[in-house]
Amino acid sequence: MFTIIDSLKVERRRAGEDVIDLGFGNPDIPSPERAVAKLGEAAENERNHRYSASRGIPKLRQAVADLYKRNWNVDLDPETEVINTIGAKEGFSHLMWTLLGPGDACLVPAPSYPIHIFGPLFAGADVREVPLATGEDFFDNLVERFEYSWPRPRVIVLSFPHNPTTTCVDLPFMQRIVDFAKEREVILVHDFAYAGIGFDGYKPPSILEADGAKDVAVEFYSLTKTFSMPGWRVAFCVGNPEVIAALAKLKSYLDYGTFQPIQIAATVVMNEERDFPNQVLNVYQSRRDTLVRGLNRLGWKVDAPKGTMFLWAPIPDPYIAMGSVDFCKHVLNSSNVALSPGVGFGPGGEGYVRFALVENEQRIRQAMTQIAGGLELLKK
Repeated sequence: MFTIIDSLKVERRRAGEDVIDLGFGNPDIPSPERAVAKLGEAAENERNHRYSASRGIPKLRQAVADLYKRNWNVDLDPETEVINTIGAKEGFSHLMWTLLGPGDACLVPAPSYPIHIFGPLFAGADVREVPLATGEDFFDNLVERFEYSWPRPRVIVLSFPHNPTTTCVDLPFMQRIVDFAKEREVILVHDFAYAGIGFDGYKPPSILEADGAKDVAVEFYSLTKTFSMPGWRVAFCVGNPEVIAALAKLKSYLDYGTFQPIQIAATVVMNEERDFPNQVLNVYQSRRDTLVRGLNRLGWKVDAPKGTMFLWAPIPDPYIAMGSVDFCKHVLNSSNVALSPGVGFGPGGEGYVRFALVENEQRIRQAMTQIAGGLELLKK
């Protein structure tokens, strides 16, 4: 579904059109200058050109353990409870191979970031989707799906703040889900991609803050959004030591780790650029406010998200019958603004579109002007 819109976007740009892309969630904020400088310095050292360690170099794993202690007061053993992955998607996909196989079942929120659905499928497992609305509704839906599933799911996939719906939860919710997993002997895998992006004073909780979480849970933490380092592919799986050991064993067959200068630069960034995530957060909050105000002024009523770098918007009533793909085509053709169709995140996303906060405020305001000119029915 995303490819359909992307192809149209490329066609229009080749024809000379200035398309404002609010679809693809590709962070545009430059990475920390210190990271770039350290990468260059480390790359000059020929000792860093050799194979590295698939688990990540010791100082890198210690740096993420220190970050968890600072930010969430979570203690992690860098030797047994932390592993570096080549981005969260790689880590998540390979983790599913260690936890699931043919005949197993996995619970996944619906709608969902695509790899959360396809990762278990690649492992041969059966995916059971759990409708996601608010945190409490999701928990009730999850319990119902679990109790009526056969075979009983071995893994529950979570991701809060959530992409694409922007749903956020609090620490009591995390405690409930951990207690449930311990009672049912099921593994929790939490993708914490938007760990540092909570607005209006909201601080997203780590699942590892919950009592007993490391008995049943692992979490993926990434530098992609919080430190605006998407192309660097630096992430970590942290938590339950048995799960970490299983992933480490698999990865030892598959890779030699991220290029070592990248690991060195990432270590320096986590240790020395502690305020950078706040700078990133301020940029996204300002863009969110600009987008929400602009859409509401158009008559496209939306709520301000509490987290993530996205806005999940219902298709306006006059266009709802079009479906999300045709509506996104219409917006692109009439307004030169690209959005992500909700159905691309699974059937549960139909009726919605996702805006990504990846353009500056001036470009967002321009997008609102162009949408106002293209969506004539909003004016009636």
